[in-house]
Amino acid sequence: IITQVNCDSALSSLVVKIGDFYKFISEDDRLSKLTTMRDILKSIADQISDCARFIQNYSATKCFWVRLAKNVMSETTATIKQYNEVLDMLIQSLRERLHRDAHLAVHDIHATVHEAHTILNSMIYAAGAGLNTAKKCLEGTRMEVLDEIVEWIYRSDPGTPRVFWLSGQAGTGKSAIAHTIALWTEELGGLGSCFCFARDRQAEHRHEKLFLTIARDLAGRNPMLRQALAGIVAEDPSLKSTVDIERQWCKLILEPVSTLAGDVSGNTVVVIDGLDESGDEQTRESILAVLASTELARLPNLRILLTSRPLLDIHAALDNVGHLIYKSLDDVDDNTTRRDIHLYIKNRLQMLRTSFNDAEVSQLVAMSDGLFEWARLACEFIKPRQAGINAKKRFNELISRTRGQGSALLDNMYRSILCEIVHDSQDALAQFQSVMRQLLYTAEPLPIGSLNAMRRHFPGDEEPTNMEEILEFMAALLTGTSDHVTPVRPLHTSFYEFLSDPTRGRDFYVDKAEMEFNLALASLRVMQQGLKFNICELGNSYLRNSEVPQLENRVKDSIPPDLSYACRFWANHLQKAGFNSSLGEEMTAFCGSEHILFWIEALSLLKSLGTAITSFEAVEKWAQGQGGFEHLCAFAIDGTKFIQTFGTAISTSTPHLYLSALPFSPARSLMSTHFIHKFANLPQVASGQQQDWSVQQVLRGHAEPVASVAFSPDGKLIVSGSWDNTICIWDAHAWTKIGGSLKGHTLSVLAVAFSPDGKWIVSGSEDKRICIWETHSGSQIHCIEGHSSNVKAVAFSPDGKWIVSGSNDETVCIWDAHTGSQKHCIQGHTAAVNSVAFSPDDKYIVSGSLDKNVCLWDAHTGSQIHVMQGHDNYVYSVAFSPDGKQIVSASRDSTICLWDVQTGSQKGKPFKGHIYGVCSVAFSPDGMWIVSGAMDDTICLWDAHSGSQVCQCIVSGSEDGLVHLWDANSGLKIGGPFEGHTDAVEAVGFSPDGKWIVSGSEDTNICIWDADSGSQICLIQGHTKGVCTVAFSPDAKWLASGSDDTTICLWDAQDGSQRHILSGHMGRVNSVAFSFDGKWVVSGSDDKTICLWDADSGSQVGSPFEGHTAEVWSVAFSPDSRHIVSGSKDYTVCLWGAHAGTQMGGSLTGHIQDVTAVSFSLDGKMIVSGSHDCTICLWNPYTGVQIGCPLQGH
Repeated sequence: IITQVNCDSALSSLVVKIGDFYKFISEDDRLSKLTTMRDILKSIADQISDCARFIQNYSATKCFWVRLAKNVMSETTATIKQYNEVLDMLIQSLRERLHRDAHLAVHDIHATVHEAHTILNSMIYAAGAGLNTAKKCLEGTRMEVLDEIVEWIYRSDPGTPRVFWLSGQAGTGKSAIAHTIALWTEELGGLGSCFCFARDRQAEHRHEKLFLTIARDLAGRNPMLRQALAGIVAEDPSLKSTVDIERQWCKLILEPVSTLAGDVSGNTVVVIDGLDESGDEQTRESILAVLASTELARLPNLRILLTSRPLLDIHAALDNVGHLIYKSLDDVDDNTTRRDIHLYIKNRLQMLRTSFNDAEVSQLVAMSDGLFEWARLACEFIKPRQAGINAKKRFNELISRTRGQGSALLDNMYRSILCEIVHDSQDALAQFQSVMRQLLYTAEPLPIGSLNAMRRHFPGDEEPTNMEEILEFMAALLTGTSDHVTPVRPLHTSFYEFLSDPTRGRDFYVDKAEMEFNLALASLRVMQQGLKFNICELGNSYLRNSEVPQLENRVKDSIPPDLSYACRFWANHLQKAGFNSSLGEEMTAFCGSEHILFWIEALSLLKSLGTAITSFEAVEKWAQGQGGFEHLCAFAIDGTKFIQTFGTAISTSTPHLYLSALPFSPARSLMSTHFIHKFANLPQVASGQQQDWSVQQVLRGHAEPVASVAFSPDGKLIVSGSWDNTICIWDAHAWTKIGGSLKGHTLSVLAVAFSPDGKWIVSGSEDKRICIWETHSGSQIHCIEGHSSNVKAVAFSPDGKWIVSGSNDETVCIWDAHTGSQKHCIQGHTAAVNSVAFSPDDKYIVSGSLDKNVCLWDAHTGSQIHVMQGHDNYVYSVAFSPDGKQIVSASRDSTICLWDVQTGSQKGKPFKGHIYGVCSVAFSPDGMWIVSGAMDDTICLWDAHSGSQVCQCIVSGSEDGLVHLWDANSGLKIGGPFEGHTDAVEAVGFSPDGKWIVSGSEDTNICIWDADSGSQICLIQGHTKGVCTVAFSPDAKWLASGSDDTTICLWDAQDGSQRHILSGHMGRVNSVAFSFDGKWVVSGSDDKTICLWDADSGSQVGSPFEGHTAEVWSVAFSPDSRHIVSGSKDYTVCLWGAHAGTQMGGSLTGHIQDVTAVSFSLDGKMIVSGSHDCTICLWNPYTGVQIGCPLQGH
């Protein structure tokens, strides 16, 4: 009986267990949908089904005694026990799997959160621009304004204006209200971000970080937004550091926030304080455009509180905006303002030992003219500062001294406080101005210790004033005056404005003087002294910077504020200081030492590597054209390429500056030649190392060939169209793709172009359509249909109103850029139109076609003006010159032609040089050069006036009497041998237009050759001995030759007739040269002299120039024709006055063998000389000093 009771009880337990399990499963049906649970749940279900059948059979016997009789000899008890055990085991297995999956899910969530955190932390962020509770309003003040703003914030009406603009003059308390609202909303969980501009932080370009910072702040307060933003940035990493305000707003705020708007409860407040302090009008333009945009309507939960002074540009942008509330503090009831200021002053004066009655407080209120900043300064002034003078005396002094209104009232208060500091002492005033000058022109606020550290490196013999000597008395006006940690900055921006305006500051006015120079010099010296290899003692190169434990703390400990400042801002000060030779020497020392690499290392650790490129570019501009410092320009260019190539690797993991970037730099790059030998145990490239920097950058992102590219008008962006049907926009500075590909065309994109203002892009496609895109957002504005075949060419008119297109349908069409409607469809070509362009004045359109013709059209009427014929094959590309007077065309016939716009006639002969068809052609912005790209995989540069190729060919003559032509880039022979001489060729040269080659030989003859065909044009005879030197005049009309027969001959280059024989030398003539104006000829001879000749008359000018002690091998004129340089067998270089014939200064010595070649640079600021000692030297013609070290390599 007991056994049967236990059996029934066990069965009941099994039933309960099955019931509990089903209840657990049915509570959340998501469990049954998990793929990882399906097998175990099926096993449990099968087991329960078996149990159910067993229970059904067991319970069919209702009578206890019958069950007892039936089960007494059976294994029913064991079966029930087994069912229980198997079910327990399966349920336990389910629990373990759920536990495991929960752990994995938590791990995945943690990984996702960590990844989002890493991505967002790598975004640029304006540190120190947020909420400052010390600036909040005194409790009980400004309540009416605060209540009005709070009521606006919490309105639930979806039509509520998104922006509240609080305006007011300096000192009216705008910032106090902004920080109070930020504090209140933060306490209630509604603050999205608080961003404060500051005049003393303008050098940080905070306006470029505004929406980046706000986006990060918003993401930090909302997990869903954090994930959405991280996803956007992961897809387009360029967003992490973009300075494009509109892209920041659209991609980082508008897109993610509008997507999540329905999932957000309550309103989110963004405070932007002090927009007027962002910089000039240009810095605010894009920000104001965003605030005025109707796109804000897509963010019903967003409230933007904006404060600023009532500047004209801000009013112009916001006055007629419908989604904005405007409130001016100048319009607040005077009684309300006086009440608040009375409360504020009373509160502040209660902290003093001396008591003040209401009448005295009211006197101060009446004097404040509604300015809270004046009230604050008045209370500071009243505080006793000297023994024997109590607060009442200070009060009476203030009452008697201060008068005025508005800013004049503030200025009077500033003068009152400063008079107390300097006490009418000229020495104290000078020290004050020196200290304040450094504060005013330091690019970002620094603590006292760092300011002193910089100050110690200022030039001068006197010990500089210690900052504390002045700043300890200025607590009423500045923060950071009592410790060495807090940055020193004005408590109110109007103080710096007072000091920097001579009409306001008067005796206390602080001019710039030499401060930019001082700060540049100090920055360079701080870096020389403070930078070192592996400054943060990183252990290895296996970790990314983001993975190094406590790296931010290590950076703070290892790179003090003054060193951090110097690394980030030295180039700013260098530019503003203007060129100075002593700064040039400091820069030379810095660039020539390993410290330049230590600087790049520090910038990587400071997350400011982008500063390196702008710094190098600043140095290049700064040193441009400065005699003796050309090496700095070269180093800056090399440094820019170094960062552009390796910047990503260096910023990701700093040690790879040394382990990857330096070893893999081209062998002949300055970075490599200067520094590779200074670091031991670096990897070495065994084979295949580049010798020089190749292309500037290869941009990869398209999946098919790229058919068309264009620069934006400001040069900051590149657009590309591809056979993959997409358009890409690239950052031309950072070489990164911006955003995703623009998709809309259904076939290959064949042509792209920017609008003149850069805001739009137009594209033409194989799908017969023309699309117009918004550059910043990438959104499609219009899709124009009208052509019946491929659109192969598109262009905007210079005024941006019209678009011209060329198509395979043989037509040229003009479209309204704003509406997309067609203005003209021009017919005239008999084959596909490959290229179109507007003239700079909008009057004409030029087109090039497969019909071999170039056509000029009236842009307004569509009528044909000229048909220009001259090419023998398809015309692939056409372009106007910048002045609109010429057209250049490129053809499959491998030539380039130049055309006169007025007459339609061809100018000169076709430019020849490419081997295969020329696909693309363009003028340089100054119209002096033409660039072409061809099917022979080459890009050529041409002189637009002469049609000659620039730096493309080298001509040589040899002892075998042959003349050869070589490609300057590849070193391959491209012409010759030109046969005609019967003895060694001693001299060769090109005509200025590159069309002719001249050669002089020991056979006494001179030959002129056609550079293209190699045929001999003219054989000139007249010398009685070998010809040693030849030279064309600048206009190529005349030819000069010097000979072993001691004479110089002038010849007509057209027909070879002799014009003059110049006699005067007593030995072989080794070198002749024309002046740049063609009026003079100079010659150098074995007789150790130099002679000057009148090219027109052939007569000698003055006496021979004497000074060399051996044969003169080479002579040359300066570009202004006023000076002559000579090189001699006596190892020296001499400089002469061309017309006086006197030597200028002493001989330039440095070579240790014969000087065989000399020349001036095109700007006349350098002389170059080559010698038998295998070196090349550069010289400063003004000082005679050698520039740098001799160049070695031959």
